[in-house]
Amino acid sequence: QVQLIESGGGLVQPGDSLRLACAASGGTFDSYAMGWFRQAPGKEREFVGAISWSGGHTFYADSVKGRFTIFRDNAKNTVYLEINNLEPEDTAIYYCAADETAKRMGWLRSTLNDYVYWGQGTQVTVSS
Repeated sequence: QVQLIESGGGLVQPGDSLRLACAASGGTFDSYAMGWFRQAPGKEREFVGAISWSGGHTFYADSVKGRFTIFRDNAKNTVYLEINNLEPEDTAIYYCAADETAKRMGWLRSTLNDYVYWGQGTQVTVSS
């Protein structure tokens, strides 16, 4: 059973940068593709981006390209989401999730149901 714990959220101002972390335990971290999702108030959870098991490939939602960066440190069993130039519209709970099938399939996926393990989320609030 994989456990994921996000951290790094908080209250920030527009234009700030933030780095979220997701620490994994209980599984073989470098065999999972990792994804980040977010859920804004009153909206459905949406895909933000994903990173391959090795860290060599990333895939982002069009809405966040250029401001969001995902990277991972397999030695630390941790995946990160760096967000630059934060906007009020980025206010949401951010979740990390693990896809244990992506490696076998050979590509990254963006559908919620493709991710088996989920963290509890970390709140990001962007406000002046």
